[in-house]
Amino acid sequence: MTLLDAYGLVAFVLDDPAARIVEKLLREDGSRIVIANLAEAIDVSQRVHHVPSEEVRAAIEPLFLDGSLTTVVSDEPEAWLAADLRVRHYDRRARALSLADCLLLAHALIESEAVATADPPVVKVARDEGIGVVRLPDSAGKLP
Repeated sequence: MTLLDAYGLVAFVLDDPAARIVEKLLREDGSRIVIANLAEAIDVSQRVHHVPSEEVRAAIEPLFLDGSLTTVVSDEPEAWLAADLRVRHYDRRARALSLADCLLLAHALIESEAVATADPPVVKVARDEGIGVVRLPDSAGKLP
């Protein structure tokens, strides 16, 4: 399984360039998403892209119902590791990692899973930490 970052789910909702790759990940192997990334994806879809709540829900809920997407809940080990990753890798200009990014990476490390992302700092840290990466194109179609 692959862990989706928030952007992957937003791209799926918006039918952005990464949507086909995300759909393939969901349909072939199933994917997981950290709860913090799920909340971020819902927020960004609605607040930034102005997608009505009912449309976001209509796009995402079937993924949970058919089992192609499951949630991951963070606990104390992931919190410690996420904080450690942020301390070691965060740089405001070069690697602006959010705590949600670091929770994603912590789960990937602990559970030996790849991450699907379009975020260059997440890709860099994942590679530095030996985490597999599925590179997603950003909204302009550019790969990280």
